[in-house]
Amino acid sequence: QVQLMESGGGLVQPGGSLRLSCAASGTIFSIYAMGWYRQAPGKQRELVATIIESGRTNYADSVKGRFTISRDNAKNTVYLQMNSLKPEDTAVYYCNAGVRVRPTSGYGDYWGQGTQVTVPS
Repeated sequence: QVQLMESGGGLVQPGGSLRLSCAASGTIFSIYAMGWYRQAPGKQRELVATIIESGRTNYADSVKGRFTISRDNAKNTVYLQMNSLKPEDTAVYYCNAGVRVRPTSGYGDYWGQGTQVTVPS
């Protein structure tokens, strides 16, 4: 019904940059919030950043000043620009979206399959 496809992960040296992308496709009437979460080995999934339809953003304290979330509403796509990467940023990064599939439906919660980001120490 709704699919989220992430791209842009990979291996980067400390201090480097990566840009993640996530495109939503399928039956979409509107998307209220889009965001990125991450899960490191042995840890719980945690919020990285979110952005709502108006453009208002929210960041985890650990990434403020280094990561920037943005979205293209026309393309149903959300981006995460990650700068000054650190080894502790190593994780699988998941895209999330709150999607309304028709005008009368509520918002459903959808997840991508994740993309690996590795910053070696």
